[in-house]
Amino acid sequence: MKTPHPVRTFIVTGIALFMVALDNLIVTNALPAIRTDLGTGLEGLEWTVNAYTLTFAVLLLPAAAVADRYGRRRLFIGGLAVFTAASAAAALAPNIGTLIAARAVQGAGGAVVMPLTLTLLAAAVPPARRGVALAAWSTMSGLGVALGPVLGGAVTEYATWQWIFWVNVPVGVVLLALAPGFLTESRGAAKRLDVPGTLLVTGGLLGIVLGLVRGNEHGWTSAQVLGSLVAGVVLVLAFVGYELRARAPMLPMRLFRDRGFALTNVATLAMASGMFGATFLLVQFLQGVSQMGPLEAGVRTLPWTGMPILVAPLTAPLIGRLGVRTVLAVALAFQAAGLGWLALVLAPDVSYGSMVPAFVLAGVGMGLFFPPAARAALGFAPPELAGVASGVSNAVRQLGTVLGVAVLGAVFSGQGGFGSPQTFVDGLLPAVWIGAAVVAAGAVAAALIPGRLPTHSQPPAAAESGAGAAPSVANPEAQPA
Repeated sequence: MKTPHPVRTFIVTGIALFMVALDNLIVTNALPAIRTDLGTGLEGLEWTVNAYTLTFAVLLLPAAAVADRYGRRRLFIGGLAVFTAASAAAALAPNIGTLIAARAVQGAGGAVVMPLTLTLLAAAVPPARRGVALAAWSTMSGLGVALGPVLGGAVTEYATWQWIFWVNVPVGVVLLALAPGFLTESRGAAKRLDVPGTLLVTGGLLGIVLGLVRGNEHGWTSAQVLGSLVAGVVLVLAFVGYELRARAPMLPMRLFRDRGFALTNVATLAMASGMFGATFLLVQFLQGVSQMGPLEAGVRTLPWTGMPILVAPLTAPLIGRLGVRTVLAVALAFQAAGLGWLALVLAPDVSYGSMVPAFVLAGVGMGLFFPPAARAALGFAPPELAGVASGVSNAVRQLGTVLGVAVLGAVFSGQGGFGSPQTFVDGLLPAVWIGAAVVAAGAVAAALIPGRLPTHSQPPAAAESGAGAAPSVANPEAQPA
């Protein structure tokens, strides 16, 4: 077997990571254009976001097991091919249904590619230089997240929304040509695939999200909505029951017996639900009510989306001085305060200047959140489950986004709509207040996390060789370091 080449490995994995991270948020500033061009409503826009995020979240852990068994380079190339083909399908979508289906396939490809970028890079870099490599890896992810709304806005404004997907195609084709020669094949310990568990959790989450998204349009007591919600809850409970008895569970439930691990994931779920659910609506407010163009809206959200890159380096000394629990609680309090500030000033004629301090406050909170959340998720897990714990944390974060978009979208739709600027604000205000309350509840959960990591805990770098040990594309700073 040939020796991995660090620079060549980083070229392929770094660009692939940037592309997948970019696609997570590049669609946000294109949503108003998609709504107009494809003639869809809020439900279609929610599924444009959630179809990607849902498949991404559910398939993260199974993809890691498949890669360890059948080859990481092989699966990386396969996932990249799926992602590239789905991007072309999304660009060619003639209607919202086709676009949603393409986004779901994109999410499946991204779930394979993203964690393997870290696994392949960690295996190619000598231990002495692994810290530098992980910092570069995190930078690529962070740039993808920060630039996603800006590039999405620029492409939508100066070309068409289809080009936010077309740009992936030539990049993907070049990477597919380079990967066989630039990457070295590797495998992990063979794992049994938890097919029943994957099917149960996928069906359960799909039922819950489908019910939440369709509730306002079809009526919360309709057979369709109630049936979806009940079936979803039953399947999720069946998933939990199955995982408790399975010999090789996708999600070892014993992880959640540790109070620190369980509360860390509760805080993560709350952060993703409240913050990213509110972001989904606020970006549309900037364009639909404040009359900003897609590019202008992307640039003007940089005090929010770009702040984590500036703040993340400060977290290590803060954690050393204050501890993981305190930094997490403060980070979530900042985010809740930022959302609350926005809810206080939002109006059809609100000035951008009055929103900037709230954007900065929320952005600082996001930047402070990701590194200690990753450290806590890994620190409270048994060493032999560090990779799984990281994958669980990232999946929870993605699922929080799905639920946040669905729940806050339902609140918005129930209280307002797209009819006029005032109607939009009427729906937006209660949704943002609920988002702030959910994040504040996450701060309370963080404050209840044990003050010290257990003695068995080890540096998060211990998970860097696990296929599941990778930050969420929506959370670039949650790197193992």
